[in-house]
Amino acid sequence: MPVTIKSMTPEAGRIDSDGLRAHDAEALARCAADAAQPWWRRNACAAALEGRVPERWVPVLLDRVRDAGDTGAVRLALLRLLAERPELLPWLRDPARRDENAYGMPEAVLEARGALGDLTAVPELATLAFSPWHRRRLAGEAGLDALAGRHGTAAVRERLDGTRPEDRAYAVRMLDRVGGDVTSALADPDPAVAFLAQSLLTDPGRLRRFLTEGPGTSAALWAAYALHRLTGDTARTREVYEELGRPRVDVPGLDEELRAAVLHEYGTECEAGSDPRWRVEALCAAPPAPVDVEAQLRRATAALEAAGLRPRPPLSCGEAHRQGGGTYHVIGYGDEDGPAGRRGDGPEVHISDLGRFAAGHGEDPAVRGALEAAGFRWIDEAVGDLVVTGLGVYFFGYRNALSVRDLLFYWQD
Repeated sequence: MPVTIKSMTPEAGRIDSDGLRAHDAEALARCAADAAQPWWRRNACAAALEGRVPERWVPVLLDRVRDAGDTGAVRLALLRLLAERPELLPWLRDPARRDENAYGMPEAVLEARGALGDLTAVPELATLAFSPWHRRRLAGEAGLDALAGRHGTAAVRERLDGTRPEDRAYAVRMLDRVGGDVTSALADPDPAVAFLAQSLLTDPGRLRRFLTEGPGTSAALWAAYALHRLTGDTARTREVYEELGRPRVDVPGLDEELRAAVLHEYGTECEAGSDPRWRVEALCAAPPAPVDVEAQLRRATAALEAAGLRPRPPLSCGEAHRQGGGTYHVIGYGDEDGPAGRRGDGPEVHISDLGRFAAGHGEDPAVRGALEAAGFRWIDEAVGDLVVTGLGVYFFGYRNALSVRDLLFYWQD
């Protein structure tokens, strides 16, 4: 039986990549251009053409890249294959093009413009390289590196005036790359730029000297945070924190119990744009007492049972949503029930894993009273709506400050 492209790609996930790389390039190009073939077979053929695209097939494949009606995944694979073809540049730069919403295409288009030496793409590439999304950041950095390789770093820097955080982040990366000292960038007014600078620092001695020079509060906090990352010296971190007057982000209405729970769950693992005061406070403040989650759930269930509310067995928020996970458990109660005892349309109460916090959909006085009598703290609408400013936490694609409710009862799919 002859070996064919179809036999080497019988279905998605079953691809003989080595066989395809040894197969006839003309046949691979024909398959990659054929819209009647499944997208995963066309993508496999495109990957197997790396470095050996038959010249006569280039115009055909470029047409597939430019065809907004073709499958986005195939267009993306072909764009990556042909990214350095100068014939593409007019299309890549065309502001009238409106087909860039296909997954991954905007980033690939900008990266290709960088590969082709298009300096007009520098500002957009710098923005892409500053993205919190890893895939986007890599595409932006690759495009900028290609431009710097072709035109020199100075030519790229000339396109960035330094007023934007992403411009300064590029300067920090380039300075670090040539062995320069980026310590001064700890004073950058944008937390994400300062976070980048601290992540690049590797010399504890340099950071200690910097701290003796009396930098501003934010810069000193970033230096202390970087020093702790490198040495694990919590005692020195606390010394700096005390010398600075124990700076904290003031959140009106956020009492110490709530603050401690939020701080120690999210403070050191928050997003790059977070205020450094949260990070260092989390390293220095005493943690709250450990939570015995199972005992807490037994206590909540018993309280609801004693109140005649017919609670069902607790489920983690991941089980209740049938995916993901988070920081709370769900206890359904009453007569209503979802499939297999899971979250349905009936009433339920949420018990946080971060402390003695409980909340429900709506205000059920019987539930609230039973749980408060058992030692739980009910998080009502006023407290739950408080936004913990300056603390960025990833939540369904966003990395912004969240409410107390979303932090205590956090779920992510």
